[in-house]
Amino acid sequence: MDIPVGWTKSEEGKAIIRRFEFGDFSEAFAFLTRVAIAAEKANHHPEIENVWNKVTLTLTTHDAGGLTDKDASLAATIDKLVA
Repeated sequence: MDIPVGWTKSEEGKAIIRRFEFGDFSEAFAFLTRVAIAAEKANHHPEIENVWNKVTLTLTTHDAGGLTDKDASLAATIDKLVA
């Protein structure tokens, strides 16, 4: 499985993580709304952390006990949502 550029594996190697930074909270929240819609469509949901203009997303497949192609696919989709 290829991990999209900008995403890093967690220390235990069971997840991929990416931090995004926006101009303000409204931009960050708008991005999270787009992520939520994409996650629902994929039926695969990230762990989300949001502090003001910063968003950290963590992707893993709990049923598989770690990374799968679903994680890489959603990561690639999320990368296209950054505006």
